[in-house]
Amino acid sequence: MTTVEARSTAPVADERRWKALAVCLTAGFMTLLDTSIVNVALPSMEHRLHAPQADLSWVVSGYALTYGLVLVPAGRLGDLRGRRQTFLTGVALFTLTSAACGLAPSSGWLVVFRLLQGVAGGMIAPQGSGLIQQMFQGTERARAFAMFGSVVAVSTAVGPLAGGILIEASGSWRWVFYVNLPIGVAVFAAALRLLPHAPPRGAREGFDVPGVLLLGSGALALMLPLVQEQQWSGRDKWALIPVGLLLLIAFWAWERRQLRLRRGPLVDLRLFARRSFSLGALLSLVYFAGFTSVFFVYTLFLQNSLGYSALAAGLAAMPFAVGSAAAALAGGRLVLRYGRGLVVLGLSAVALGLVGTILAVRQVPGEGVGWAAALPLLVAGVGSGLTVSPNTTLTLARVPVRRAGAAGGVLQTGQRVGSAAGIAAVGAVYFAHLANHGHDTGALQLGMLTALGFVLTGLALAIADLRERSAPRPWQSRDAKPRQDTVTKP
Repeated sequence: MTTVEARSTAPVADERRWKALAVCLTAGFMTLLDTSIVNVALPSMEHRLHAPQADLSWVVSGYALTYGLVLVPAGRLGDLRGRRQTFLTGVALFTLTSAACGLAPSSGWLVVFRLLQGVAGGMIAPQGSGLIQQMFQGTERARAFAMFGSVVAVSTAVGPLAGGILIEASGSWRWVFYVNLPIGVAVFAAALRLLPHAPPRGAREGFDVPGVLLLGSGALALMLPLVQEQQWSGRDKWALIPVGLLLLIAFWAWERRQLRLRRGPLVDLRLFARRSFSLGALLSLVYFAGFTSVFFVYTLFLQNSLGYSALAAGLAAMPFAVGSAAAALAGGRLVLRYGRGLVVLGLSAVALGLVGTILAVRQVPGEGVGWAAALPLLVAGVGSGLTVSPNTTLTLARVPVRRAGAAGGVLQTGQRVGSAAGIAAVGAVYFAHLANHGHDTGALQLGMLTALGFVLTGLALAIADLRERSAPRPWQSRDAKPRQDTVTKP
């Protein structure tokens, strides 16, 4: 490592780094919250804007789509041109597009602004993990990743409640977007003062434009039929899946060529040789397929089948968010001691909680479902906190700082693809049973059983990894020798 590079990747020396971390976490929470906060606002949008079902679908899925497509290129851009500058650009764009969404005169314009808002969110997200790598080392880095993981775990779960409160208080769906304006302005001002500067690396490494095009087109072909599963009739849409896989294979071959010629690839494929990264990214993809789809069908069932208000549906999902927030912070400390074993424990608790929720729905029909499912959802939330936060720490802790943004983008892209696939699969089961049998409770149970299948797949991966390791602690992994950019025990 050169002197300049060592200086640019050294942790920020002063205590302002914890304040800078708070800025990154606030921005991350804001962007991830927008993936689920609009779910409870859809009925109001439909009524006030006379929006067709296709537009409502794009309000939700369009944000997730563009968010996921931008993550890896934005992470690499931050690595090359400066994470601070990329972060500030993303926050400014996110704030402006949030205002545009709130002012949208029609559902068509709302869809356009949501797509742009997703681009902005995707620019912000990978800078957070990259800045953590840049500012922290050792056990402090593990604590920072624990806080980062807790934001990821809680933001999706608390979205329905936040949306319900805003709609109940204001009487308008527009405030689910306006709420971002004061937060965005405050984050931008704080970031200007607190985020560290780092010398850009772009003079030595070019931006891999062909890699961006191959990855973007492959991810788009893969995600489109998933996010539009309910709106695109017929089976022709599934032909995009093999097309997407072929494009991703071409991307992989291109990136290997870039590495061989030392031309600065978009994604350093050597990351996947690290067992901690490859296993963690795969586990994250599978888990998010189950975790996010639960709230999709659960809040839909409560509102459409039981007549819950937006606020009541959000409150019914609150036990999961509370358990997740509390456990994620504890998980950041415990992961240093128990490693992947903690993830196994967390996934087991999530599975147990989902089984309990399914039984509660079955045994307590009617409006009492929300109360009956509260304890099982709390257990599942605790398990989620012990899964997302520790897995994020284990996955990113050994990534070289100079590749931290792109690596964070890869991890979060997997989460977005997993979420899209999970919602498509669980939604297909839910709506198919509803159409064929007209039994809402049975549809919810089958949908949640499908989500449980994803969680159990993640559990099987974690157990297999745990058995193959002689020592589960992250600082004693076989896949790499201890180095400056690892999580180390003092």
